[in-house]
Amino acid sequence: SPIIESGRVYCHFGAYGTVSVDAKTGKIAWRNDKVWVMHENGPGSTPVLWKDLLIFHMDGSDQQFVVALDKATGKERWRTKRSGKMHDNHQLKKSYGTPVLRELDGKPVLLSPGSNWLYAYNPATGKELWKVEYGGLGFSLVPRPVTGHGMIFMSTGYMRPKLLAVRYEKTAKPDIAWSYSRSVSTQPSPLLVGDELYFITESGGLVTCLNAHTGEKHWVERIGGNYSSSPTYASGKIYFHSREGETTVIKAGKTFEVIAKNKLDGQHMASAAVDANSLILRTDKALYRIEK
Repeated sequence: SPIIESGRVYCHFGAYGTVSVDAKTGKIAWRNDKVWVMHENGPGSTPVLWKDLLIFHMDGSDQQFVVALDKATGKERWRTKRSGKMHDNHQLKKSYGTPVLRELDGKPVLLSPGSNWLYAYNPATGKELWKVEYGGLGFSLVPRPVTGHGMIFMSTGYMRPKLLAVRYEKTAKPDIAWSYSRSVSTQPSPLLVGDELYFITESGGLVTCLNAHTGEKHWVERIGGNYSSSPTYASGKIYFHSREGETTVIKAGKTFEVIAKNKLDGQHMASAAVDANSLILRTDKALYRIEK
């Protein structure tokens, strides 16, 4: 996904390079086509901005590293190779995860999910701070992790996906606090609302609600449909947008309750955006603004 900041749009196209574009004129400010890996299926990770750096994953079947570019010039500032042992099969080394930036003990940390390992880096230098192994095969990660309660919640991707809660705050050594392995998403990102964690399967629309602190199951219900987009939370409600063009709205909480179902023309592939009291939805047919 592109990032917009201070009149600039930053886009990462994998084998086609990374560019910065003026948001008003469309003029290319800079292009970097020297940072390259074998993505094969195309890049799927989203860059993040931190101070004057644009940071993103390069987890290909040939090379796996994290890189930071100068956001003003596009020049490479640092590059850190993934250090964790992975599967010998190159196809099981690639991934499409997106990093998240948080603070730990008052210092910035880049939490970076890769194949088989969750890493933490110093975003200023790229220095590896620690890593935690998933405890099983995990590659081709797509869902963006979420954080809260001193933990990062993430899917391990294919072949046998697990939802991991990795404790990284108030501990001398980050570790897996709990894991959950039934009907875990490999595409839509999880959603944390207060003490509850929600996720949906990409096939069949099976929604799970867990206690975020313990991993205890509150409920599992099927809403139907197939999903690529991530759920959206707003005003006590959770919105699920299916590839069949249907949005299912449920009440957030420990009990399952469907509030409404609505259908638009076309397929929902992209996640929704929120603008004040409006939802911005894009299908393969049109762009919609939904509001009261």
